Amino acid sequence: MTMHSDPDCIFCKIVSGQIPADKIHEDDELIAFRDIRPAAPVHLLIIPKTHIAGLADTEASHEALLGRMMTLAPRLAREQGALDGFRVVVNTGRDGGQEVYHLHLHVMGGPRPWKHG
Repeated sequence: MTMHSDPDCIFCKIVSGQIPADKIHEDDELIAFRDIRPAAPVHLLIIPKTHIAGLADTEASHEALLGRMMTLAPRLAREQGALDGFRVVVNTGRDGGQEVYHLHLHVMGGPRPWKHG
């Protein structure tokens, strides 16, 4: 996969190392880090290193990447302490509540109660 980036995107700046993040996973295609405004005791973001604006911008060539994001989520959730379940959320577009226009998967879990994200 060819890596693309957006010089104005905060997540692309995290990928490039320009902005620090509390990373918990990194490989050739993905980075996972703790959310700076957690909505749950465990709140992680999983992002692709390549810039994809949102889920609506994915295509067939992204299937393997999306699958890797989804299979990484349960492993990281458990490792970070979400032992009794978690949520996976992808906000897409303005009406979907997306704030950063770089595809990202929220992984939220841990002991309840916590606010819904």
